[in-house]
Amino acid sequence: MTLYIKNMVCNRCIAAVTTILNESGLHPVQMHLGEVILTENELTTTQTNALAARLLNAGFELIDDRKGRIIERIKNVVVNIVHHTEEPPEEKYSELISSELHYDYSHLSKLFSEVEGTTIEQFILAQKAEKIKEYLVYDEFSLGEIAVRMGYKSVAHLSAQFRKVTGLSPSHFKKIGAAHRRPLDQTGNTRP
Repeated sequence: MTLYIKNMVCNRCIAAVTTILNESGLHPVQMHLGEVILTENELTTTQTNALAARLLNAGFELIDDRKGRIIERIKNVVVNIVHHTEEPPEEKYSELISSELHYDYSHLSKLFSEVEGTTIEQFILAQKAEKIKEYLVYDEFSLGEIAVRMGYKSVAHLSAQFRKVTGLSPSHFKKIGAAHRRPLDQTGNTRP
């Protein structure tokens, strides 16, 4: 049986969900961002409700509709590329997302906008801005190095996109620091 879980965006999230599943007496076989495969073929309504409550208490959410699962998969593909890879992708995000989900990108884009109230492109920019914030806070790389790592053609392009998302220049953000970073599961959300 496959479960789809919202806000499962990092390895610590996978560890937290694994703990919740084990404590619930369930047996995960495979875990990916936003997706868990269990040995169990089916859960009772009581098990599902108890698991949903435990997940929600830890900041996760069990997704039971097809649209929600697709949206979460799109988000997980973007988060994985932006936050968990060292090099910028050679392909366009639209091609990567379409290939990973096996749907036409225009369909995915329309669905994402309809459900989330924002575009996939805006979500990608928000994720990239958070990764840039991380680089700026930890002060390991110059802006030029950050631009290359994030796939921008120049520092000016990075700065313009960063300002568009945050309202701040990278240098101004660097001065004010980590207080303005957002958790990944809240990045790009337009709804409270």
